[in-house]
Amino acid sequence: AIADLKIQKNDLLSIQIFSLSNKPELSDAPFNQPSIGGALPGYLVDNHGDIEHHRLGTIHAEGLTKTELAQVIKKKLMEPVEVLANPSVVIRFMNLKVTLLGQVGREGVITVPGERLNILEAVGLAGGVTDYGKKNTVRIIRETNGQRETGIIDLTAKDIFASPYYNLVQNDIIIVDATQQKIKEAEQLRTMQKITFALTLVTVSATISNILFRN
Repeated sequence: AIADLKIQKNDLLSIQIFSLSNKPELSDAPFNQPSIGGALPGYLVDNHGDIEHHRLGTIHAEGLTKTELAQVIKKKLMEPVEVLANPSVVIRFMNLKVTLLGQVGREGVITVPGERLNILEAVGLAGGVTDYGKKNTVRIIRETNGQRETGIIDLTAKDIFASPYYNLVQNDIIIVDATQQKIKEAEQLRTMQKITFALTLVTVSATISNILFRN
């Protein structure tokens, strides 16, 4: 089963509120933002972990799941005064952002609409693993309740779908390390650069000496 995502800072949330009441004074319309160009507007989780609802005010969202936040909102609609009859709240993530580093086609941040992205999809969007990337020890750096953890996932494993790091969560960092061959070639390149630099210095010194002795 896929674990429920925890809401984090900078998440963009779609929040829709419904009521079973047919009474105009208990309409759910004022609690929902109008769509813009056919798209639903979102509520941004700010640096304090809060959202600013246009009718309900400031609501702390960070660390909650969608279900938990929905319960908080429902309580605000019913206590201390019932402003909606039998309200229901539907919340969706509108964005998911992860970062890919190392031996991939394009390093950087990937942002996708929606709330589901797995490691294979993310790597594909980044241009795949290069010929020098280690596919069997890809690192996932994940922050949970303020604590960072590092997991390892094998992209070639048959049971990759069972890994807790197969499905990514907001702000995951994926690092594809270089193979030993790549590291060895990089070291050889640095050595050649040092030799070239040293030879250049010798050549320049010899040229200066020739000029000085000629004079």
